[in-house]
Amino acid sequence: MLAPHSSIDTPFHPRAAIFPDGSVEGYASLFGDIDQARDMVMPGAFARTLALRGVRRIPMLFQHDPAEPIGIWQDIAEDWRGLRVRGRLIPDVVRARELLALLREGAADGLSIGFKTVKARVDPKTRVRKLIEIDLWEISIVTFPLLPGARVRAVKEAKPPFAPPARARKPVLPDPTARRRVLYQRAV
Repeated sequence: MLAPHSSIDTPFHPRAAIFPDGSVEGYASLFGDIDQARDMVMPGAFARTLALRGVRRIPMLFQHDPAEPIGIWQDIAEDWRGLRVRGRLIPDVVRARELLALLREGAADGLSIGFKTVKARVDPKTRVRKLIEIDLWEISIVTFPLLPGARVRAVKEAKPPFAPPARARKPVLPDPTARRRVLYQRAV
């Protein structure tokens, strides 16, 4: 794991929003920005993988852990700035409820991509690897993103911060006299 990189020269610019219903949105990657691994994603790098996989085949994970899915991505698209994402944490997942609290407090506010490089070239002068095409595997909410600008801004909460799962709610019992009233009305 890499330690967080902080620099006085690098201002903090939040890149994602978290809304009251558990929705998150922001930029998982920014075009033209160099991350801490000296990678720079180029415009169009995600086009092929998004066309082949679609939004539902790219999981939302916690800290890049495949054993920790926490939600679903509802929209993933490239625009002039980078890879814009919009998704929703799943309230029935315990880690998602914990993460919502962390996001609200700013303890975990990064977005990060998990990918395989398909096509890249290294600039011989700067030693920056320019990612021309990548195979996007997953997008995670993380504590320390490699790209300092890929951050979370705000959270949507459910009515009470994530309503309890359906199975934990008290069942609504039918009115025992309702059937008798309907039958009586039909007979009259």
